[in-house]
Parts: sequence; structure tokens; C-alpha cells
Amino acid sequence: MYLFGGDYNPEQWSDQVRAEDLALMRAAGVNLVTVGVFAWSRLEPEPGRYHLGWLDRVLDDLHAAGVGVALATPSASPPPWFTVAHPDALAQRRDGVRLVHGSRDTYCVNAPAYRQASEAIAQQLARRYAGHPAVRLWHVHNEYGTWCFCDHCAEAFRGWLRERHGGLDALNDAWTTAFWSQEYTDWAQVLPPRATQYLGNPAHELDYRRFVSDSMLTAYTRQRDLIKAEAPDAVVTTNFVLGGWVPVDHARWAAEVDLVAIDHYPSGLDTAVAESAWAADLARGWSRAAGHGGRWLLMEHAPAHVTEGGVQRRKPPGLLERLALGHIARGSAGALYFQWRASAGGAEQWHTALVGHGGPDSRIFREAAALGAVLAALPEPAAQAGPQAEVAVWFDEQCWWAVQAAHLPAPVDYEAAVRRCHDLLRRRGYAVDVVPPGADLSGYRVLVVPAAYLVDDASAAKLARFAHEGGQLLVTYLSGLVDANAGVRLGGYPGALRELLGLVVEEFDPLPPGRLQVLNAAWSEAAVARGWTEWLSAPGAEVTARYPDGRPAATSRATGTGSARYLSCELDDAGLADWLGAACADAGVPPVVPGLPDGVEAVRADGLLWVFDAAGLLLVVDELRVLRGELAECVVLGRLEHLQGELVQALEALPVDLETVVRAAVGLQQHQVGSGQVLHGEQEVDQGDAPQ
Repeated sequence: MYLFGGDYNPEQWSDQVRAEDLALMRAAGVNLVTVGVFAWSRLEPEPGRYHLGWLDRVLDDLHAAGVGVALATPSASPPPWFTVAHPDALAQRRDGVRLVHGSRDTYCVNAPAYRQASEAIAQQLARRYAGHPAVRLWHVHNEYGTWCFCDHCAEAFRGWLRERHGGLDALNDAWTTAFWSQEYTDWAQVLPPRATQYLGNPAHELDYRRFVSDSMLTAYTRQRDLIKAEAPDAVVTTNFVLGGWVPVDHARWAAEVDLVAIDHYPSGLDTAVAESAWAADLARGWSRAAGHGGRWLLMEHAPAHVTEGGVQRRKPPGLLERLALGHIARGSAGALYFQWRASAGGAEQWHTALVGHGGPDSRIFREAAALGAVLAALPEPAAQAGPQAEVAVWFDEQCWWAVQAAHLPAPVDYEAAVRRCHDLLRRRGYAVDVVPPGADLSGYRVLVVPAAYLVDDASAAKLARFAHEGGQLLVTYLSGLVDANAGVRLGGYPGALRELLGLVVEEFDPLPPGRLQVLNAAWSEAAVARGWTEWLSAPGAEVTARYPDGRPAATSRATGTGSARYLSCELDDAGLADWLGAACADAGVPPVVPGLPDGVEAVRADGLLWVFDAAGLLLVVDELRVLRGELAECVVLGRLEHLQGELVQALEALPVDLETVVRAAVGLQQHQVGSGQVLHGEQEVDQGDAPQ
């Protein structure tokens, strides 16, 4: 059973509203709600006085209604009594300003009082509800990611540095503190990277971010272990929030949760599908690398617009289903939303919900109920999400942090560079995994490593081994330059990958905005360089593209039974897609379903082939039924489910295989839209309302 529901905050509502909620949840097919995320002040109104009777009734009522619970610990938002009693546990900004109560996440994760209080409330909940039949999942905290630079953090940071580096001499060497007279002679001199007059030390910044991640991970595991002590078989997780501001190494954390869970809020309608595919493949990669089989959970996303982030447009009809099922097809165990019922007040009162301020008579609720019915009709999800793709994109959050801290001659957005490669491959029809440095690379035939500024020794050896053992390794500009301490690898760029690639980058030459260089490329007729470019020589590699002045722009070097390719510039979409596609072709990797028209995407998972177009889910094909020749029953979901007869007729005299079935179905769809209408379930929806 796929999970469906979202955050539920019964402490905000009357008994009458809660009774209505139960009826609406049953009607919509909701089977899981997250309870208690921000209920600390209600659960513990005074220090040590716990008020849990109301939660007893909520859990009992949900269980009676057939709705499971992800029971949360409320440590993300300490109540006012705590912050008044422990002002030293309030977070301190980089500039020394101590934050005050009045929002959420106003705590220092290293403050002893905060640790003690957050663990105490977690233990109370675990002892009381470990055996409650409603509880299917434990949700620790919410969106770990709070920064603090206070004295508690300074003391803990020094201890963390001792464990990582040993003595002060090793720390000074790792951080190159001889630059600008920064050498430390006593541990008391070492502070968090607080506000300074000018540029900070990138190594200092990088280590502090690692420290913050580890500090929060310790806080999570302490609560997790308290829950496991009462309920050893409990499934315990926390919701990962994505973003460049988040000081969490999610690949490392993934090994400490029982189920990788993420929150995902796309930045805009135009990019929502691409961003959702990226987030899903990222979560699946973390899960698989951590030994969880690739299964993960979409813990939060929005029914429509969120609270902040510029102009928030409504999601057009069908996009709610399209995004949710896109996550399901890419391995999610369900689709959960923030939140079930829109809050009447508070900071996020205008964040959309499944039940809006006007009640359930709304397009959003009707679409949500329809989604619940679709999820209920799907086969049980397998324990592992698969199959593994043959193409992967390398993504390292610590590399991302290092690029953010670096003072480069031009701004580089590491995450955007990786996401762009992922999206271009996806749009070309390829199945793509996103892999962290700790992932098992066996089974991949193509590995794309974009802008990998930081490459440690283990990763460098791993990438070389991948190419030597037959893989097609694709490396782009800015890669291999620094080691694990953000120190430059001397001897010539690209540092750790120089010998593998058979080239030397001598200079960086970022182009000003608007300036372009058309390449002479063997793999593309229209590759245009922009942004970052480099001057290089390639004594040990074949040149596959040149700048207009004849300099090498891209290279390829055979190594073992594979190859290592290098691209020294940022390319336009067409040129970059051609470079990626040429490597896939050389590796013998086809698209999931070759020959699909632009805008139609196929995703294979759990014995099903999901096909999406601009209007949403087109069809879901059962691969086993196709193999058996059961064409009249092979389409199990989607807008074409009721056209089985026409599909069987269209397949007469054609070979019966999955690709032929899908192409025939897409052909039927194109015939249906000839009049300008798109079939959507049992209704017709004008093309103007279709998600873009």
C-alpha cells in the first residue's frame, strides 16, 4: 500500500473539526498523517509536566478511522518557557546576534539544556506510544538545518576538530593558516567562522559545515535510540530538506535512518517536473547507497503554492497528480503533503493544504481524493525500488559546500551544473540515477561527474577504476582541483584527475555574460560555449572539440576497457545534450523507450512502465502482461486505460513488445488531441489548463 496523507495538526482545531477531518480522510483515501511536529508547547506546557491525554484521543480516533500515524518528536520548535529559562540555548547568528523566540528552529543543537529537554520529550512519547496500533512510523524532529555560531558550538567544534585532525599542527596544515597570519597556537583560539572583515578561510568554512551536520546527526541519533529502546522494530526517520543553505550531509545521514524521507518544494511551475525528477532520483540514490534498496518517502510537498519564495502561482489541473506519481514512479513509498488542513493563523496560514480555508469543496481536494484512489489501485510497492539505471550523475554535497566557500574568478553553481546534466539526460529519454561518492558504481555504464571541484583521494581512485573497468566517465570543467580540506592539489589542474584524463588545465577563462564561442565538435553540430571556459593542453588525450582559435575544448582518453572524457567549458543545452548522448550511444545505452516524441517521458519501476506527457499520467503498462501477450489488460492506469480495445486494434500485425505498446499508445493519445482536447480520466480538459 502506498502511503498518502500529510502533516496533521489537531492541536489547532476543535473536536468538531477533528471529527470532520476523520470523515474527509476516509473519503480521500488518506492512510497516514504526521502528528505532533510542532506540538511541544501543548505536550509539555511547563517544564516536566506532560499533557498527553489529548494525543491519546487523537491517535485512538485516527486508528479507529483506519488512518496510520507518523508520530513526530517536536524538538524543532521549543516552547517559550524553554527559551526564557535557557537563553543560552537560543541560536546565535554568524554576526553575533542572538535570536529570540517567535518562530521555529530557534535553538542551538549543541546547547546542553536543549539536548536534555528534546531527549526528555522524545522519551516520554516513546514510552507512551511505542505499542500504539496507530503508529506506523516515527518522525524525529523536522527538517534539520539550523545554523548556530555560539560558544556552545565553539566548544563542541574544537572537540570535533581534535577528532578529525588530531593536533594543532595538523589543523594548521589542513587549513593553510600560514596565509594571512592565522596560525593557531592554542585550541581556545579556534572559533566558528563568525563574521569577519573580509574573506573567510574556505577550509574553516567547510569543516564547520561538516561539524554542524555531525552535531545535528548526533541529536537525531540520540532521539532515535531512545525510541528504539522502547520499540526496537520501529521505523524511525527524519525529513531531509533540500537546499544550498542546509548544513546536512544527507548521504552520510541516510545510513542512520530506517527510511530516507525528503521534503520537496519546486521553485516554479515551469521547472516543477524537472526539479521533482531530480529530487526523487537524488533520494533514491541516497537510499540505495545506504543499503535501503532505493525505496524512499516523499514526506512533504505542497498541494499548490507555499508561504514564500516570490510570486506563487496556482498549480494547474493535473499537476498535483503528475508530481506525486512522478515521485512514486521514481521510488517513493507514497505521497505526503504539508499539510492536511490549512491553518487559520500563524506564519504559514497561506500555505496551501489538501483541505483549504473554504473546506473540502475545492478543486485541490477533489484532485487529492482522485490521487488517493489512484494510489489505492496500484500494486504493493516492492521492498526495493528498481531497476538501477545504466547512467548515473555524481553528486557530492561536501563538494557543493566547498564550491560555495571558494572565492573563484567567476560564480559557479555546482548543484545547478549537476541538475542540468541530469535533466538533459532525462529529457533525452534516459533513465538516470544520482549517486553520492559512497555509491556502488558497478552496473553503471556511463558516469557523469560535473564540476567536481572537491575530489578526495578515495573518490579519485574510484573514478579511475570505473573508467579502467569499462565505464564511460564524463568529467566537466572545474573538477579535481582541491582535496578533502579544500586545499589546491599542486602540479597542475585538474589535480586528482589529471593523469586519468591525460591533460593539463593551465588557466581559467570565464566568459563575460553574453559572450559565446561556437565549438568545432566531433559529437555536435551546434555546441556553444558560455560562462566558464579553460585553457588546456592534452598531451595524453584525443581532442574531440576545439574552441574557435583551435585550442582543445573537449577530450577523450582510453583507459583499460573504458574511457575518460573531459569538457572544459559550460555548454548550451543542445551541445551538452549531444555530448552526453554521444557517450550513452558509445556505451550502448538506449533511452527507456526510444522514439518517443518531445515532452513524453517513460519511467520503468517495479514491473511497471509509467508514461507521462504535459497533461500528466498518460498510462501505466504492466510489463509482465505485455510479455504474456495480454494486451487487453496491459494498461493498468492512466488516461488511456479505457482505450484498451483501440490499443489492441492498433497493435494488430505489430510485434508485441513493451516499446511497441507504448509507442502505439502515444500514437492513440496524439490522435485524441487532434481536436485540441486532452482526455483526463473521464473528463476532457482543455489544453490551456495542462501543466507545462
